[in-house]
Amino acid sequence: MMNDLTKRAREVFAADCYASKLTGITIEGVGENSAVCALHVGDNHRNARGVAMGGVLFTLADFCAAVAANSRQLAVDKGQLQWVSLDSTIHFLAPATGESLIAHAAALKVGRSTALYQTTIECPDDGRRIAVVETTMISVSH
Repeated sequence: MMNDLTKRAREVFAADCYASKLTGITIEGVGENSAVCALHVGDNHRNARGVAMGGVLFTLADFCAAVAANSRQLAVDKGQLQWVSLDSTIHFLAPATGESLIAHAAALKVGRSTALYQTTIECPDDGRRIAVVETTMISVSH
């Protein structure tokens, strides 16, 4: 059963047309300062080698971190998004050859104006870890 926070995140982030509509990323679950997002990898996501393109992995991680970082605002302000990415570092660990990807984002540290999130991308088809991304978020509510 889907929790209310996940439902609200899906409603609010549906306005992110690139991630949700064009790329096809779905929000699978949201908790306080955490999120899980998924992507079915189609031909349009693959590079010339037949694996998911690095930009696809980065988009999945960036979106998942944004959902996680804004989870508290979704619960309290009902959609007033406060956190955006300031910078990110992605570590590609294995080629994404599977049919789907799942991203897990969680806060490592949340301060008043900045926060650090780590997102892990895995291939559920074979359990391989595909990438790890560290994202610094900044509050834009001021």
